[in-house]
Amino acid sequence: MSMTANKYCLDANVLIQAWQKYYNPKFCPDYWKLLIELGKQNKIFIPELVYLEITRTEDDLSKWLKGSKISINKISEPITICLQKIYSADPVHKNLVDNTKARSLADPWVIAHALHENATVVTKEEKVTALNSNRIKIPNVCDNMGIRWINDFQFIDELDIKFQCSLP
Repeated sequence: MSMTANKYCLDANVLIQAWQKYYNPKFCPDYWKLLIELGKQNKIFIPELVYLEITRTEDDLSKWLKGSKISINKISEPITICLQKIYSADPVHKNLVDNTKARSLADPWVIAHALHENATVVTKEEKVTALNSNRIKIPNVCDNMGIRWINDFQFIDELDIKFQCSLP
């Protein structure tokens, strides 16, 4: 059986860091065209709170996402039930959200949507392995819940995406 998922749930950092750093559309427009195509094929989706996190700032990434036609999965009762399962599975999972800085608000929803859709989470976060850490990250919770997660480079490799470069 192939480990390749049918669907991928994208975390905000996958889009934000790619836009700001290594796949900026000025020099890698194909990456963004490819994401739009994967969205049309329903291979990728973005949880509603990830969408809101990105679009609350009016910048180029926000404009791109609004016009991208990538599926935005809304919070529904089944998604809320999945979130409750995540929180009840381990009290430590509530540390996923950083309430003091109002950050990571979408993180538990990324996992809940992936659980509901049987999707693979794509995130830039790394698993926290320090025993004395109060923080927990998406990969930790995914592992605890049996949800597959990968980073964006693994995502590109798994889908066998190839980039082509050219001179002007």
